[in-house]
Amino acid sequence: MHQPHAQPRASIYYRYEVFPAAPRPDVETHVPVVVVGAGPIGLHAALDLARHGVPVLLLAAERQVSEGSRAIVYTRRSMEILHTVGVAEAIERRGLSWRHGNSFVRGQCVFRMEAPHDDDERFMPMTNLQQQFLEQTLVEAAARQPLVSIRWGHKVIGVSQTARGAVLEVDTADGPYRQPCDWVVAADGARSTLRQQLDLRMEGAAYEGRFVIADIRIDLPYPTERRAYFEPDWNPGNTVLMHREPEGIWRIDYQLPTGETPEQALAPESLKARIDAQLAMIGHAGLPWQMDWCSVYSARAMTLPDYVSGRVIFTGDAAHLLPIFGVRGANTGFQDAQNLAWKLAAVVKGQAGPGLLASYSHERVGAAREIIDEAGKSTRFMTPPTRGYRLLRDATLSLSLSQDFVRPLFHWRTSRAHVYARSPLNCLDDDDGRFTAGPAVGAPMLDARLSPGGHLMDGFAPASHLLVFGAGAVAAARDAAARTALPVKVWAVTADGRAAGADRGVADPEGRLARRHGVPSDGAVYLIRPDQHVAARWLQADSPRISAALRRSHGH
Repeated sequence: MHQPHAQPRASIYYRYEVFPAAPRPDVETHVPVVVVGAGPIGLHAALDLARHGVPVLLLAAERQVSEGSRAIVYTRRSMEILHTVGVAEAIERRGLSWRHGNSFVRGQCVFRMEAPHDDDERFMPMTNLQQQFLEQTLVEAAARQPLVSIRWGHKVIGVSQTARGAVLEVDTADGPYRQPCDWVVAADGARSTLRQQLDLRMEGAAYEGRFVIADIRIDLPYPTERRAYFEPDWNPGNTVLMHREPEGIWRIDYQLPTGETPEQALAPESLKARIDAQLAMIGHAGLPWQMDWCSVYSARAMTLPDYVSGRVIFTGDAAHLLPIFGVRGANTGFQDAQNLAWKLAAVVKGQAGPGLLASYSHERVGAAREIIDEAGKSTRFMTPPTRGYRLLRDATLSLSLSQDFVRPLFHWRTSRAHVYARSPLNCLDDDDGRFTAGPAVGAPMLDARLSPGGHLMDGFAPASHLLVFGAGAVAAARDAAARTALPVKVWAVTADGRAAGADRGVADPEGRLARRHGVPSDGAVYLIRPDQHVAARWLQADSPRISAALRRSHGH
């Protein structure tokens, strides 16, 4: 029988809550969707499915949120995704926002990164917050959502499938039971039980370098910025990263010498010696500090070749393992969950064409492979896998001390919002190539600050959206939506925000939104998928073309 930890985990800044273990159900009850795993990605997937009207059962093996800070940096795109399920503002209030990163070689700052930001953005480029707080916020949101039910202390140990559904074998403190369902969302992490049960293999590379994560409480006089130290005197040939976190915590992330075991690395005397050495190197020798949490990880860049295996669909770390350099892990997972939720909801509600669910794997495996290629460059720089790579890295470090042209090579290729430029859901005959500005087909929609207040993407509903420019395009958009019987909202951008027949009017008295979206005159239309990615855009509204694109965007 499964016996999850019933004692609160230790932390010097976070108070863990042990949730009551859910009783073993007496009656076998079929549900539409089971999400396995109550980490950030599983919780978000459950909330987003519920937002689309799908009842969700979430199975959590443990009875507490995650141990340790783990993922701590969330990108602007992740905050936009979290905003759709109503938690971004709480995360923003507690977190630390930032946009700069510094790279040091032998104590000299050789490169300063500045992430783009303008007044139209709702969120800063990056927000630091420990994963426990993020999960706590998501759990609180799930408790307010009547369509989400969490069973704490229920561990999935097996799965069987038929053409019509799946049955999970679940273990609890009261004994095992069977849970039938139509679909399973596997969000059970890097060591996914479901991936192992289905004997699925990832493709990619595992790098040799190992890193220690150590969270310490210390008072350092630095702003919230990424700090990367190459070739520190105390750790020659290796790299150290530092991030500021809320609650007076600093993350120190350092590479281990070849051959050192995790047990050796996490020995208290080893941790103390290395953290003291790093503090001394940055001019704070002897400053008191207190350890909260530490762990060892290896850099891996791997993905399943297909995220849909019968009735089991993989997401987050269960689907791919990505190096943390460039804050790719959780941020990629949020994009997975958002992409999956609306598609699976459309399947459950009978709105999807035969190609919709397959497009989840097409789009997100493609994204993972692009990320692996990008992350591999950073990983090979951080942890050179061969003598040749090390010679190249060492030459770059040496030249950067005196040569400006070398320094942009230190850009850390941070996680970005993926563009589904080759998606099978995209329209094939729209006017995308004729627009001179605005998000291209496949890209996430731009947000924009409105006057007198609010943002363009406020109130984005669990539906497709037709953003029309000019009141005259509303009728064609309405007619196109009516032809499909799909959930569609029509938003109209006009000078005064008035447009008969639109679900929402957006005022654009000076034409700023039109210019931002490359609209030369009234009549243009953007088709936005339920995950906020653009599926098509036209310079003039045409009801049959819009209707066809709407159906295509749902896999028909």
